[in-house]
Amino acid sequence: MSVTVPRGQIRAAAAGVAVTFGLNGVAVATWFARVPAARDALALTPAALGLLLLAMSVGACLAMLTAGEVTHRLRPRRTVSVAAVTVACGLALAGVGIGASPSPWLTALGIFTLGYGSGLCDVAMNVEAAEVERALDKTVMPRFHAMWSLGTVAAAGLASFAAWAVLPVTAHLLVVALVVAAGTLVAARTYRFADASSDHGAGSGVMAAWREPRTLLIGLLVLVLAFTEGTANDWVAVAFIDGHAFAPAMGAVVFGVFVTTMTFGRIFGTIALDRWGRVPAILVSMVLAASGVTLAVFAGSPAVAVVGVAVWGLGTALGFPVGMSAAADDPARAAARVSVVAVIGYTAFLAGPPLVGFLGNEVGVLRGLLVVPLLLLPALLLVPMLRPVKD
Repeated sequence: MSVTVPRGQIRAAAAGVAVTFGLNGVAVATWFARVPAARDALALTPAALGLLLLAMSVGACLAMLTAGEVTHRLRPRRTVSVAAVTVACGLALAGVGIGASPSPWLTALGIFTLGYGSGLCDVAMNVEAAEVERALDKTVMPRFHAMWSLGTVAAAGLASFAAWAVLPVTAHLLVVALVVAAGTLVAARTYRFADASSDHGAGSGVMAAWREPRTLLIGLLVLVLAFTEGTANDWVAVAFIDGHAFAPAMGAVVFGVFVTTMTFGRIFGTIALDRWGRVPAILVSMVLAASGVTLAVFAGSPAVAVVGVAVWGLGTALGFPVGMSAAADDPARAAARVSVVAVIGYTAFLAGPPLVGFLGNEVGVLRGLLVVPLLLLPALLLVPMLRPVKD
């Protein structure tokens, strides 16, 4: 830290960052929870729905490519504020495009805007989170990411209630848009650390960051870790229904087990990080994740397979947030490096689903999950790149 800040302001900033993570999760999960309603309202075929969903991914990827420069120029506080308004506009447009004035094109524009705002917020809030972590002098980044997970759980619950209460999708998304915008704008007022520590008169350094071996290798590691997490999100319920003959309701429970243990690991895994450091903790985490997937696939009983999923979730918890912390080790280059790592890492969320789906066609979805440990084990060689770099 280049400036001295009272402890109370550090705690306030930490709370503001946590709220930002949580509300970003609420915004994204609210849309995904209402995808079935969008499909029905717009009478979309599976192929058309797939193209519609792609709009959000394109928006998020475009945000990742530009977020380093934007965050460097506007600083995290203003970037997050702009992102909050963008996210709210995206949700509102999607809500109108689904309900008030049904239109696939308007809905696509809405979720593209939502994806761009969410991606922009993702980079800026991770940059500020890394500086808060530095100010506190203890590991807290995984707990911020746990707040994102809790936000998605809360959004899913609220969406279920909205559907049960027959609340129009337009009204639901508009209310969430207002809450997310207002809450994030208030939370951003506590941001101060990355603003004070960066040289905003110099260039952002994004292009230079794309030529840094350490940054690129961290990005590659984060890609594998994001793939490990995303594969569970997309496929674990289907894999257990098809491969272990679980009922659909129980498949959803299995996914809940993964999310629960991952969130638990993000809240309490900081103890391991502070005690043993990044490299040992992530090595153990990745071995746990690989072991959990393998156990989930080859278990001889349903109960043991679910235990494998629990271990998988626990092993997945720390990798992505620690990758963000490592990218932000140098405050002056944090925005550029976090954006590069995010671009590389988020590729997993685009390439992962079709890769596992293709393997599922050949060997079944359950066996297709084995691509996760096959990627994790060689990626262990990249973990030393997470070793902290002094300013």
